[in-house]
Amino acid sequence: MSTSAPQGILRAPAEQTHAQELALLAEKDTGPRPEGWKLSPRAVRRFIVGDEKLGITRKFYGDDALVDRCVVTLMSDRGLLLVGEPGTAKSMLSELLTAAISGRSDRTIQGTAGTTEDQIKYTWNFALLLAQGPSTRALVKGPLFEAMAGGCLCRFEELTRVQPEIQDSLISLLSDKVLHVPELAGEDSMVFAARGFNVLATANIRDRGVHEMSSALKRRFNFETVRPINDRKLEIQLVRERTQALLARAQVEVDLQPDVVELLVTAFHDLRHGVTGEGVVVEKPTAVMSSAEAVSVGYAACLDAHYLGGGSVAGEHVAKQLIGTVLKDNPDDGKKLRHYFDVVVKQRAQRDSQWKRVLDARRELER
Repeated sequence: MSTSAPQGILRAPAEQTHAQELALLAEKDTGPRPEGWKLSPRAVRRFIVGDEKLGITRKFYGDDALVDRCVVTLMSDRGLLLVGEPGTAKSMLSELLTAAISGRSDRTIQGTAGTTEDQIKYTWNFALLLAQGPSTRALVKGPLFEAMAGGCLCRFEELTRVQPEIQDSLISLLSDKVLHVPELAGEDSMVFAARGFNVLATANIRDRGVHEMSSALKRRFNFETVRPINDRKLEIQLVRERTQALLARAQVEVDLQPDVVELLVTAFHDLRHGVTGEGVVVEKPTAVMSSAEAVSVGYAACLDAHYLGGGSVAGEHVAKQLIGTVLKDNPDDGKKLRHYFDVVVKQRAQRDSQWKRVLDARRELER
């Protein structure tokens, strides 16, 4: 089944991109649904891991049992916190779950060091506030307010980047399922969460500026670790499909052969794990060598070949983008990458023409 974003939009939310699949699943869905859910838990699972009989594409390449645990948690009274290395598709999984369960994924808080409590809960239209005083008309609802009132999931991206005292504003909301608005009087002063409400948060365990969560807040969440893909064949499939989807969105046609995708994923596996398939030990760079980065490198290599080359993606296009990815966090990683070229790439270049083209791009490291 084809999926597409509305024309003119660079990146549409999951509920728009996969609207046809969601509609089909809703039509065929006969399973029991928790109150407030758009689909049954079984249909949510099919939407994410795919169903060949219905023509539903796989969207998350990873541990299917993890998806099951996430779905079960979101039916409970505890929030869900997806943790892991950057680039392991935590945010994508969060968006997919929210789109399938609530029908929309835009009730989202982007956590930063400057996130404030009113950005999470509510603030005021100060012109109306001054003119009329506190009223529901002057109230500007935040993502969490809207999710509670509407019985939807609220996404909280990068929770641990937020200051601890702001994080802890979630404790009472997750426990009591009620948001207090003390400025208002009567029934309007309390917003009780409708059925279907929950919080789905993400946190990177490697980023700088991460704040430790309080024990009280941790108890309100079930933690699930999203791990990198270790199956090379599965990662090759992921990188190929995601790259082709990006190219289709950009209306770019290039010749991307399977051996080039395999070369890209092999290089990422070597550098991510610190050992090659031949058993050669290499130093792991500081940079995150995630599947998401591999897709980014593959897409950039295709654009390079399309606009600056002859339209056929080859080893040198991959190598140039790979070098930029490895060196972007720590220039000292250049020494590790030169060692990888001299020891691993040089050997492979003797028997494979694409790896020979990768080796030819080594000169980029000397600039």
